[in-house]
Amino acid sequence: MHIRCLAGAAILAALAVAACDRTSAPAGAPAAAAFNHAATADISGYYMPVAPVRIGQWSLDHLFVGQAPEFESWEGGSRSETFAPVMLQFDDAASPMVETELGEAHSVTARVLPTRYEVTDTAVRFEGESPELGRVRFEGQLDQGALATARRNLGGDGVVLTGNLTAAGQTVRGVRLTWWMGD
Repeated sequence: MHIRCLAGAAILAALAVAACDRTSAPAGAPAAAAFNHAATADISGYYMPVAPVRIGQWSLDHLFVGQAPEFESWEGGSRSETFAPVMLQFDDAASPMVETELGEAHSVTARVLPTRYEVTDTAVRFEGESPELGRVRFEGQLDQGALATARRNLGGDGVVLTGNLTAAGQTVRGVRLTWWMGD
């Protein structure tokens, strides 16, 4: 009986030492693995809805995907409060229209930066938080053939990314996005 107690104490001591050896991120800080970019092809650009995507008063304007150096910088810890290598932008459809260098646009927008993402050659998974929309998630599948065609044509109406968008507690399934390289 005494040997079992000693063995049990040894196991508990080993578990305690192992727990002390673990490293963890500070409270509230996302783990390094929260941001993962593994795309080998250039998939950068603006992914814009083929048809309107509305959640309450908010309309999805675009999903932005940056280039490899932007991902490397973000994943290396250099982060901006207004820009990320993958982010979503929504327009308040009830806000007044204003003239911009690209034409008319809604005057109130909400840009959602990531708290977590995974971007590969075939998928984009995004999570973020917004005061206007709460928790925002997008999970989509990328069609490399359609993207290659859109890139050759400098944009177009073809669907290159299809997925599900959740924001403000609502989910819109089958969101279809086309590609534009930006200005």
